[in-house]
Amino acid sequence: VQLQASGGGSVQAGGSLRLSCAASGNIFNIIDMAWYRQPPGKQREFVAVINDEGGINYAASVKGRFTISRDNAKDTAYLQMNSLEPEDTAVYYCFARLVLLGAGIQSGDYWGQGTLVTVSS
Repeated sequence: VQLQASGGGSVQAGGSLRLSCAASGNIFNIIDMAWYRQPPGKQREFVAVINDEGGINYAASVKGRFTISRDNAKDTAYLQMNSLEPEDTAVYYCFARLVLLGAGIQSGDYWGQGTLVTVSS
């Protein structure tokens, strides 16, 4: 299984970016797709998650500014980030909890490579 994250870049405060995370491999079902981020010098932190029934949860720091969505046909999740602030500067990682083909009900956790988001003031 591979998770390919893309869409990072540099923007000024108030700007927008859209991140994508495409999963590939012998996937039967993706239960959760999520985004985490790691600001410079800090630990990785939760940003947003969407489950296979469309249930969504956000970190308080991004609620109202970020929108997570997913396209189940493409096994892809998106993170639309609006009103970006310098505090949003971080490496953003995608995460998926999924079930592989032939694995029954056993799920596994997978991480993508990070994509850097830099917001300047």
